[in-house]
Amino acid sequence: MDEKKKLVKEVDQVIDFYCEDCFLYKYHRKEYGRNFAHRFCITKCTVGEKIQNIGKNFT
Repeated sequence: MDEKKKLVKEVDQVIDFYCEDCFLYKYHRKEYGRNFAHRFCITKCTVGEKIQNIGKNFT
């Protein structure tokens, strides 16, 4: 469980640092909706890729 908490904390730090005031997320959400913005962040954003790599290293 301790490893899982460490993982969640690391992901939270990345999101807080990079994603909190992200212009692209706000723009895509306004123009295309929340689902599109979320999908964009996961598949096309380098921060999303970084978060995915953190998760892959956990498993």
